[in-house]
Amino acid sequence: MKMKLKPTLLLLIIALLSSCATEAPKGRTFAEGLYREAEDLAKDKRYLMAIEKLGLLRSRYPYSFYATQAELLLADIYFLQENYEQAAQAYIFFKDFHPKHKKTSYIISKIAESFFRQLPKTFDRDLSLGRLAVQYYREVVQKYGRTKYAKSAKEKIALLEKMFDQKEKYIADFYFKTKVYMAAKYRYDQMLKTVKDNRIRFHAMERVIESSYLLEEYEKCAFYINRYFSKLDRSAKARLQKTRDRCLSKKLRKSG
Repeated sequence: MKMKLKPTLLLLIIALLSSCATEAPKGRTFAEGLYREAEDLAKDKRYLMAIEKLGLLRSRYPYSFYATQAELLLADIYFLQENYEQAAQAYIFFKDFHPKHKKTSYIISKIAESFFRQLPKTFDRDLSLGRLAVQYYREVVQKYGRTKYAKSAKEKIALLEKMFDQKEKYIADFYFKTKVYMAAKYRYDQMLKTVKDNRIRFHAMERVIESSYLLEEYEKCAFYINRYFSKLDRSAKARLQKTRDRCLSKKLRKSG
């Protein structure tokens, strides 16, 4: 004989069983609850626990609205942990899979900043990540010039370009000091086409004349003298005077 339970008793049993189960995260849905918990943990700098919550959310509710939000929060947590390499990868992944997201300007600025923060403090080290940072900073300026991220992007571009110029000067000077004049001349010549800093430009003008003379390229030396000598200050002209006279003299002899 089957025992029938009264409706009120049945509801009571269900309520008791529910109370014995693991307490559900707060929020309208389980996915939202997990996301809010991860947010709170991140604010408290409990990053590992926050990452665990986000992993749980993404595995259990991969098609939830909050699964997408979890991807971005995960990238933010990597950034806050100063794990900039992983942060850059996470932001790029998010940008590629969600190209029309409303926070795209923020995401691109964070990609740039993640690369920027991996750079060494001195210009004599590898600056290749700086080129990637400039690429994304320029995207912010060009596409989102009216956002709050554009001003900072412009400042960082100017700073990085200065570092690149200093790096080029450092390399060119190294070749010159080690008497690899062909490589030095090429570097100085390229700097005069790209560098905006006048101090570096004047230095390159002086050295490109010297390098071509030391290579016995008197035609080229005379060409550089005609183009740059008059632009140099008095002290630079004084240092180059003998080189200038010898170069022009040897050019005349060779052409004669």
